[in-house]
Amino acid sequence: MQVTLSTAPLPGQYWRWRDQLIYYVQAGHKHPDRPPILLIHGFGASTDHWRKNISGLSEDFEVWAIDLLGFGRSAKPNWEYSGDLWRNQLHEFIQEVIGRPAVLSGNSLGGYACLCVAAQRPESAAGLILINSAGPFTDIQGTTKPDPIREVLGSVMQTLFRQDWASFLLFQYVRQKSLIRKTLEKVYLDQSAVTNQLVEEIYRPACDPGADKVFASVFRTPQGEKVDVLLHQLTCPLLMLWGEADPWINARERGEKFRSYHPQLTEYYLQAGHCPHDEVPDQVNGLIREWVMGKKR
Repeated sequence: MQVTLSTAPLPGQYWRWRDQLIYYVQAGHKHPDRPPILLIHGFGASTDHWRKNISGLSEDFEVWAIDLLGFGRSAKPNWEYSGDLWRNQLHEFIQEVIGRPAVLSGNSLGGYACLCVAAQRPESAAGLILINSAGPFTDIQGTTKPDPIREVLGSVMQTLFRQDWASFLLFQYVRQKSLIRKTLEKVYLDQSAVTNQLVEEIYRPACDPGADKVFASVFRTPQGEKVDVLLHQLTCPLLMLWGEADPWINARERGEKFRSYHPQLTEYYLQAGHCPHDEVPDQVNGLIREWVMGKKR
């Protein structure tokens, strides 16, 4: 049965972390026999990107969503941004605000941050859900779509990003609403899911003071711990959801790589792009609900 999910953003509140304001949303009620679920967005997104999932999951779970430092409505200080920084933010949020281990669910960059928490701060993780998760493997073969032009541009971009003037100009270009829409239309299989509201939700935080510095820092910062190393450290249950039409990654090959390092995972492939939680939320919510209820009773 198709469920109508709310697309209205929920009111949130702020938590002070390391003298910076961190925005988060909480919905649903605490269940003694079920862990809370913490949702973490991808690069350039925010808690708004989870609005359909918060609406759908809060009927059965205590649901939290948080804006990573540097994104959404959270502060954007001129810091060095990395998986380690976001790992510490999420770990301390779970310890100080949620108050008990949570099932961490992350999309893209948010998935990598969640994996860092679950592997390196296991006391905070009751489970891990990765949705088209980003992050480097020691051997990157087969994890991204082969694109020689992108490889050449990648080295050029890395050089440019070391120059403040160049990264600032590039940021001004990529944050245009027209370009945001074009990018979303490439990574969403269902074009009707690319709404004016979605474009606005990504555009708005990009206008905040300091957003350009965050953008540059994410690309300047050295890559964090490799995914395969983190998977070897992982002890909690792992659910992987893949939008199979993701143009940025080979979902099947990347999924196989995850399985080779962590064979006990559970995985599903969906007819969606890079953000299946927003594109096919009913399916994603159902799979999360079934897995958490089954694994965590």
